[in-house]
Amino acid sequence: MTRAWVLHPDITSDRTRRAPEPALEEAVALAAALPGLEIAGSDVVRLPKPHPGALFGSGKIDELRSVFEDSGIELVLIDGPVTPVQQRNLEKAWGVKLLDRTGLILEIFSDRAATREGVLQVEMAALSYQRTRLVRAWTHLERQRGGLGFVGGPGETQIEADRRAIDDQLVRLRRQLDKVVKTRGLHRAARAKVPYPIVALVGYTNAGKSTLFNRLTGAEVMAKDMLFATLDPTMRSVRLPGGPEVILSDTVGFISDLPTELVAAFRATLEEVLAADLILHVRDISHGETEEQAQDVRDILSSLGVMETVPLIEIWNKIDMMDPESRTAAEARAARHDNVFTASALTGEGLEPLLAAVTRTLEGERREEVIRLSFGEERKRAWLFERSLVEHEAQDETGYRLTVRWSAREARQFETLEN
Repeated sequence: MTRAWVLHPDITSDRTRRAPEPALEEAVALAAALPGLEIAGSDVVRLPKPHPGALFGSGKIDELRSVFEDSGIELVLIDGPVTPVQQRNLEKAWGVKLLDRTGLILEIFSDRAATREGVLQVEMAALSYQRTRLVRAWTHLERQRGGLGFVGGPGETQIEADRRAIDDQLVRLRRQLDKVVKTRGLHRAARAKVPYPIVALVGYTNAGKSTLFNRLTGAEVMAKDMLFATLDPTMRSVRLPGGPEVILSDTVGFISDLPTELVAAFRATLEEVLAADLILHVRDISHGETEEQAQDVRDILSSLGVMETVPLIEIWNKIDMMDPESRTAAEARAARHDNVFTASALTGEGLEPLLAAVTRTLEGERREEVIRLSFGEERKRAWLFERSLVEHEAQDETGYRLTVRWSAREARQFETLEN
């Protein structure tokens, strides 16, 4: 086990900064999601502004060095951006390995990614991150060493060679990713022909999406109390009680201040959200920053262009984690909204009215109708029975007379069927 220490720099001149204590708590949870680490301690370090060369002032660096030496720390995780120069200077001063927030999230993504697409996306994000830091580090060295100007500095050839190697790798990975994305597109097209509605679970990381997914589908998706437990969309077919069969999609958790490289690389992971007929936004209502987390999710959904076009139901999860007074208040607030439900994915409380609302949203009002089919239209007849839409059936010399109860969506689907 590697002994690690987590630091959250609270830069007081940054007006957009988050509350330091919850931010540190999230950073520790991020660190805990990386296997092989023992979190020995954590601190909020308040500073007016970052020092260009080493992030922290010399006094704070000396103070922390003593703490790290006494605790046998081998890795320091800094919850924020660290430049290559700052990283090198801090590693030298403390005698430890250092990772910033982006580096840590990349490590977790690399460990968690399971599908071919996920692995490729992680590699591309890591290379983009490495390329930027590599170039900055080299140019910093060049400024130190100098150079004559007409032939460039002594490290320029190496910079270009390294950049070319990374760019070649990125091109190769993009080609591979294009093939994988096309394959996923074919799978989506095949599902569209079924066609079952797609219900996408989204939410801040560790909100309980995978636990809810497991309860509804019986699938063995990793559902641990750690950030980024799920990285690749997992899809299962599930029949709603008294309703239609749907495809349920469990997606990667969102997080605030997600590094730019990862937002771009993991956009494809949220493809299923773009194709969804309904979005279930799972919130950890027991969390102290649940409103801020919910806003982060809404911002990402807005950037994907689905907030205005896809129906959304909010699930205020983990009510079993709240004290009675807070729970009663949350349930009263939720009751004032048609599309908000309180629930516990862990215990199953509140899921019945939630699933009824999902069915209503997907199907609209169901109506009863009588239709006639000839003996040659067995495929259409089988389709109706497969979906439990037939209330009554009679047969005469010309074919079948069926009384069906269905939604407008199902009626439209039926019209497109060929025998």
